[in-house]
Amino acid sequence: MRAFEVINPGVYTSLQDLGRPGSMKYGIPASGVADRFSARVANLLAGNLPEATVLETTLFRLELLALEDLVIAVTGGDLSPLVNQRPLPMWQGVLIKNGDRLSFRGRKRGFRAFLAVRGGFAGPQFLGSRSVFARGLMGNPLQAGEILEAEKSGFQNPFLIPLPAEFIPDFSHRPPLRVILGPQQDRFSPQGVETFLSSEYTVSPQADRMGYRLEGPKIEHTQGADIISEAIARGAVQVPGDGLPIIMLWDAQVSGGYPKIANVISADLDGLAQVMPGEKFRFSAVTLEEAHQALREERTRWGEVQRLTKRNG
Repeated sequence: MRAFEVINPGVYTSLQDLGRPGSMKYGIPASGVADRFSARVANLLAGNLPEATVLETTLFRLELLALEDLVIAVTGGDLSPLVNQRPLPMWQGVLIKNGDRLSFRGRKRGFRAFLAVRGGFAGPQFLGSRSVFARGLMGNPLQAGEILEAEKSGFQNPFLIPLPAEFIPDFSHRPPLRVILGPQQDRFSPQGVETFLSSEYTVSPQADRMGYRLEGPKIEHTQGADIISEAIARGAVQVPGDGLPIIMLWDAQVSGGYPKIANVISADLDGLAQVMPGEKFRFSAVTLEEAHQALREERTRWGEVQRLTKRNG
């Protein structure tokens, strides 16, 4: 079913699902939505399975023309979504009509928003996923004039009332980014590790879905900035020769030869997706058990949202 015509593709908008796990052994990143919680919730609100394909849009300017009566949901960062120049409620399912214009006019909070349509967006699959990985020639960002199609009907009723506020992330609040130190912590001096944990860093303009280059105090190495290339986990914090950390993200290469001072914990990666160039944050070291507890809390919140939307959809 034809769902939207792309009037303006925005700064960077792409089809994304939960990614292509198992592909890293072939040298291909998993890709997938940058903020998994927001994207999965958008799908539930629209009446879809959590893994359905959504649109991930960045900052502003995306404009779409509805080609059918549709149920949609917008979550993630508040990029001022409008329907026919009127504010569109976020974090709930919404009915829009054939001929309506959906647009994102300006950032208020966060950096990336997620648009789900009932049925999920259709698109070409690459290794079992519709996630666009443009560097790997697996799809492209949206282009003006493109027609977007919805794949099939949803699996449950949409959730047409506001999601309770306790389940909506507060992107205006930025606590320290929690990390587990290592695996090459010994490649940095004690002062270098202290610099990393005590300093404020700014996301540089050289930031995209591949990684965030940071600006701030330089981190001191002890044995140079080169190691034998090894696997890179999502959220790994590499420190090249210039001493400035790089957080490796969703489309990052699967191996690299710079030492890694730390890794962002899984529970904090969604929030990291909502940090834009020019914004600042700090790092905070936690234990493995603390990281596990944070992940358990995240999964509990997700389970509560699933139960709520199934019961009241």
